[in-house]
Amino acid sequence: MSNVFLQKPLAPDTLLGRVESNGNVYATRFGPDKLVGRVELDTGKIYEAQFGPDKYVAHIELESGKLLRHKPLAADEYLGRVDSDGKFFRHKPLAADDYVGRIENMENYAVGGAALMLLVLPAIETNAEEKAKTEKTDE
Repeated sequence: MSNVFLQKPLAPDTLLGRVESNGNVYATRFGPDKLVGRVELDTGKIYEAQFGPDKYVAHIELESGKLLRHKPLAADEYLGRVDSDGKFFRHKPLAADDYVGRIENMENYAVGGAALMLLVLPAIETNAEEKAKTEKTDE
């Protein structure tokens, strides 16, 4: 089991969830943890859990740790990368990638890529939306 953390500047990192050794990804919440997706450990394909068949959303390059979002009729989009020591970096165009979190006891890049895609990036988007709402109400 690998715990996943979101980096918080000047504060303790936030536990977002965990990735099991079989590739299942769970989000931590009050009550039982929620299954949010899975990763195929041998191919690096990442699937989002949903009612019915799981949705293929991304893949991780197993040699380099690069995370690419699946685009059905276009080239896949580079989202970020996972370092060999379990650190997550989100892509910023024309700038250095931002450090956004980490995973403990990462077995391979597939586990790290699933954590980045299914736990860390959605948490960052949610935080950005909440921040935009509070700034809008302050005006």
